[in-house]
Amino acid sequence: MKNDDERAGRSGALTTARGLLADCRALGDAQTSAPIAEGALIRAGLADAYLTIETPLGLVYVAWNARGLSAVTRAESAAAFEAKAYRLLGRRVYHNAAPPQRLVDALSAWLAGDEHAPLSFDLRGQTPFMRAALLKAREIPYGEVRPYSWIAREIGRPGAVRAVGTAMARNPAPLFIPCHRVVRADGHLGAYGLGGPASKRAILSAEGLDVDQLEALAESGVRYVVSESGDSYCYPTCQHAYSIPPQRRITFASEAEAQRAGYRPCNVCRPPEAQLAS
Repeated sequence: MKNDDERAGRSGALTTARGLLADCRALGDAQTSAPIAEGALIRAGLADAYLTIETPLGLVYVAWNARGLSAVTRAESAAAFEAKAYRLLGRRVYHNAAPPQRLVDALSAWLAGDEHAPLSFDLRGQTPFMRAALLKAREIPYGEVRPYSWIAREIGRPGAVRAVGTAMARNPAPLFIPCHRVVRADGHLGAYGLGGPASKRAILSAEGLDVDQLEALAESGVRYVVSESGDSYCYPTCQHAYSIPPQRRITFASEAEAQRAGYRPCNVCRPPEAQLAS
């Protein structure tokens, strides 16, 4: 059985090698058409394909390869995107006029709030810390936000809040790695690499978040909310917080204040637990 598996593995590797050899021969053929040459480069991992998709921020360019999404950004034109992608990736990108329907469907589903949309990402060249921070941002639910410190704590690096901010700013696939759902410790929206605070506000509003209310809470110093009949404190955009009627909502400026009042952290949005003096 083992020999059969080994033979099958060698056969598959040989088939792949033959395919790459054929691609290389095609690239060397002066008569080869541009689409064939581009396809050969993409299959060999030497270039990426890209498409455009409409989003709440307008038209966005999305590059991908066999590993997953590699670059997502806005640009004034296809030529501008191709130049920008080359600077970011160090390889060419080619427009795919007929992208895989499963990819188009997954991108659209994610933008519509499907947290299980089957998307993967090419994060080669990123540090382990940055990969961990970016993938943790993927866990923030649609229409909710978390502070940078939440990501730092969740990945086991509570002191690395500033580094998390840097990771979000360098996010290669914004919208689909939703750094727009990461906000400042004081509750204000903060910066956003795909167009600044106005774009961050627009995409969060498209997800159903009441950004004006969120900013008002931040301005008034509210960090956590509790139901008067509940036993745990939540971030204001937690799914549990949404269901609390205004007249039954209790607010707190810190986790310590909430804990002194007898509340514990919500086990869904996972706010921090204060170290109270005994």
